[in-house]
Amino acid sequence: MNSRPTRSLRHEYELHVEEEIENYKESVPRSVLLSIGDDAVSALATQPQLALTELLLCEEVDRIIFRRLRLPNYQTWRRRRVKVLAEIRRPEHWGLRADDVLVRAFPHGAEGHVLVAGTSDEGSALYFAANGCDVTAVSPEAEILDRVLDAAQRAGLSGRVHGFMSDLASWMPETQLTGVIVTPAALAGLTPSQRAQVIAQLQSATLGGGIHLVSDIANGKRSLNLEELRTRYEGWTVSVEPADDKSSVFLARKDIA
Repeated sequence: MNSRPTRSLRHEYELHVEEEIENYKESVPRSVLLSIGDDAVSALATQPQLALTELLLCEEVDRIIFRRLRLPNYQTWRRRRVKVLAEIRRPEHWGLRADDVLVRAFPHGAEGHVLVAGTSDEGSALYFAANGCDVTAVSPEAEILDRVLDAAQRAGLSGRVHGFMSDLASWMPETQLTGVIVTPAALAGLTPSQRAQVIAQLQSATLGGGIHLVSDIANGKRSLNLEELRTRYEGWTVSVEPADDKSSVFLARKDIA
């Protein structure tokens, strides 16, 4: 999978501090902010400078709030963040097993852009985001998207996870994909011609070596079955992996030209 530059921990720390300070400003009455402004003016008045500018005043206000919130310095925050990142990169953290098809199919630490559609939980989307991927979660249900985005924010992954409320027939990839993870629910509600069009669009948007995975396929299910998928993925390297719940996982890898 192709990689892209990752956001540095220093930049992530700066964004974290900025967000904490802005949240504090929005949570307190205006009188508190005015009082902090007075403290900032008094502090700056004791320092040698040419002029008291609005920029200097805003920076001093932020420094006062930083101390009031007892925010950690970069080195302390970095040590904590590195431990958190190591934990959330583990599939088990998101309710996955190390031997799950989804985990085995994608190289650990591989980066790229992954589409996740039709899943009812946030585990797979956040697992990919934690391991360096940009993730687009597509669902016609706002509740599912809200759950994914809220979980991403709590994990510090909101910059990597994007939500789009739509079915796959109305969604178009805006960038090349390295992975597509869907459930039958994301495809079964479409007509056969719509499914064919959606799959063709996703195949075209997928880079060579990219993977498509359809989970929870039940043999004999009329609306979507393995035979139809095999037909749609002619020319791809295809395998069918058993799942614990007596269903199957359809896995297709696009050949590298």
